[in-house]
Amino acid sequence: MAKLIPASERIIRARKLIQQARDLPVPQTGLGKSDFSYIANVKDLLRQARDMVKFIPQTAGVSAEMKAEVKKIYEEANQADREILY
Repeated sequence: MAKLIPASERIIRARKLIQQARDLPVPQTGLGKSDFSYIANVKDLLRQARDMVKFIPQTAGVSAEMKAEVKKIYEEANQADREILY
């Protein structure tokens, strides 16, 4: 059976994934940010970050503060997507 990860740890891991997406080096080929592999890697890391916290708001006993943190993660992921790819 899979080990359960506490909500606070999920938020920390999601932020690390968003940072990994930001730190991903832009390919030096002629395509740069238009490289499909680069775009796929960035989108995958951001998707993993969103998936990491997706079910926290529906979990019983989660504080409003934790739900606000989840909302911030979604906003950070969307902002990173715009900053990195556009």
